[in-house]
Amino acid sequence: MATPKNQSVQKAFMLLRSFRSPQEWMTNAELSRRTGLSEACAHRLMKTLEEIGVVVRDRRGCYRPGMVLVSLSKDVAVGELIRATSEDVLAALAAQLKGVVHVGVLENGMVTYSAKFGEPAKVAIPSRVGAQQEAYCCALGKILLAGLPTQQFEDFLYDGDFIALTPQTITGISDLRSEIAAVRQRGYAVDQREVFQTICCVGAPIRDPGGNTIAALSFADAAGNLCQTWQDEVAGRLISAAETISRKIFPAYAKVAH
Repeated sequence: MATPKNQSVQKAFMLLRSFRSPQEWMTNAELSRRTGLSEACAHRLMKTLEEIGVVVRDRRGCYRPGMVLVSLSKDVAVGELIRATSEDVLAALAAQLKGVVHVGVLENGMVTYSAKFGEPAKVAIPSRVGAQQEAYCCALGKILLAGLPTQQFEDFLYDGDFIALTPQTITGISDLRSEIAAVRQRGYAVDQREVFQTICCVGAPIRDPGGNTIAALSFADAAGNLCQTWQDEVAGRLISAAETISRKIFPAYAKVAH
């Protein structure tokens, strides 16, 4: 017999996940509408969450996430969490594509490699877990930049010079802005020999339930292999794998009766 689920816990997490940002204030009625819970149920649960510091309430009676959530989440290493929970997905993807798969996160304007799976088939892939790469020219970085809020991306554009690592590297601000706009539109990124002349990469976003990009997934291959047909196929497999990873680290909460 399956272990019964605690519906109060499920409902509490439905309320917490309804906040769209740590700074958002919401009334009890708004929380009720977003979750589908009754106002009485929402009020009862939010009162309990307030008492233990998970949420705070202002004079108007509005709620927002509290310091308990901040303290619990501030040290969570997203890339390490993905590697630990999704090793099977990443290893299988590398085997299917017959090459190297990376997971990366954005840290201080640079991409940090959090995971590397697979072996290069034809060309060496000079990357390692923990190392960093420029965000403006690699597929992982383009995906992560495309996921930034507009102002954060604009701040990145004017934060320093973009150095050409190869003749193909995009170094102009307007050109990079156009490139990231194209990434957002098609849903994946491509590094066309912009970091290494011998390597091309395709990248896809790993998102949270709110659609925010929290990490990126990429496949690296010899530059000569990445024709448009193969690029499209790789992108499709990356997107599918990224969605699987998202479901692993953000299990769907079934809507419960209220």
